[in-house]
Order: sequence, then C-alpha cells, then structure tokens
Amino acid sequence: MQLLKGKTAIITGASRGIGRGIAQVFAQKGCDVAFTYSSSVEAANALEAELKASGVKAKGYQSNAADFEQAQALVEEVLKDFEGIDILINNAGITKDNLLMRMGEEDFDKVIEVNLKSVFNMTKAVQRTFLKQRKGSLIHMSSVVGLKGNAGQANYAASKAGIIGFSKSIALELGSRNIRSNVIAPGFIETEMTGSLPEDVVQGWRNGIPLKRGGSPEDIANACVFLGSDMSDYITGQVLNVDGGMLT
Repeated sequence: MQLLKGKTAIITGASRGIGRGIAQVFAQKGCDVAFTYSSSVEAANALEAELKASGVKAKGYQSNAADFEQAQALVEEVLKDFEGIDILINNAGITKDNLLMRMGEEDFDKVIEVNLKSVFNMTKAVQRTFLKQRKGSLIHMSSVVGLKGNAGQANYAASKAGIIGFSKSIALELGSRNIRSNVIAPGFIETEMTGSLPEDVVQGWRNGIPLKRGGSPEDIANACVFLGSDMSDYITGQVLNVDGGMLT
C-alpha cells in the first residue's frame, strides 16, 4: 500500500544509516524523495539511482543543514525540482562522545550545531511553504538519550532533548495551520556504525532490551511513514519511542 503516494519528503543526512533506510522505505511507499548528504558523494549517487528505480522522483543534494543559508537555498532548490514539499525529516546528526571533564567546548558546540541548530534551520526554511499550503508534517529525529541521558554524551543528550522542546513548541505555534510537528526517539538501532562494535558489546545491548534485539533503520522508517502519512492527521506534539521497550 503506497501510503505516501503523491507526497514529497526532504530527508536530511540520508546517505547512510537511519536516513538511508527512511529514504528507501519512503520510495517504496510512493513518496518522491529529496535528500541531503555532507560528503559521501558515491553513496548519495547510489542511493539516488536506487530510489529512482522504485519509480519515484529522487535527488540528492550536498548541503549542510547546520548552515542557515544553505538550508534556505536547499529548500528553494527542492521547490524548483519537485514543485512542493509535504514532509520534512530532520535526521542529520553527529556524536562527539566524552566525559564532561574531558569534553572540549568545540565538541559541545559542534554537536549542538549539527543536531539541534539544523532542526531550527530546516524547519524555518520549509515553514513558509507549509503555511502557504496549510499542511505539512515535521518529523524530528531525537533519541532515547534525549529522554534519559547517557554518561559520556552530555552534548548529544542536550541536543536531542532540545529537539523535543523545539518540536513541542512548533506544534503549538503551527497547529492552527494544520502543520504537525512530532519526534521519533530511536533506541539501539543496528547500522553500519554499530557494525564496528565488538559482538559481545552489541549482544549486551540486545540483552537489556525487552524485545531482545536491536532495531533496524526500517523500524524507524515505518514510524516515519505513519507520521508522514494522512493516517496520523490528528497527531502532533508527540514523542514516539521506537526502542524495543528500552525505556519501559
């Protein structure tokens, strides 16, 4: 069932991991996909070709969502190429983990800039389009770490908690215009990044999760499909934990 047919989505940070999984599932559901990447040109080209093979319109843009001007320019480009935007998925993110006593100011600032400021930049950039059409779905990628904290990730946790506060405020501001703003908080998701961890470490994580497995990018993508589709038309200002019961 093509729940997203006729819609166009922007997905930031989609050349790998969760973002890539979201782009793939969105294309399968009939959604046209504009996605951003920072440096992985080869991976972006491969993804663009794969999405087009699904029969949808797709294009990758090398753009830094943490840069206000680049975010504005990106949305203008997408509107020229796709003639509309229905869904924005703020997925771009980085980690620079360290205990507070060893964390430098630059490591704190960079994580806040990429993870949180990018959400402001991109939401601000699509706002005018959403207001004009009196409809739009904003989906922001937080983390269970933004809800419960994590030692060695004060910067990451602060950025992900900030996304939740931002999203709830935007839901209140834009709800009367039929613009919805929701958050997804992934738990332990197995991607190429976790593939480099020792197997016993990964198994330890799995054992601590009620469903006894790590999540997949598809698990996050399916939640995004729901929040991006008309099935969630009466849902805004919410945080959806996709974590296998980790925070239960």
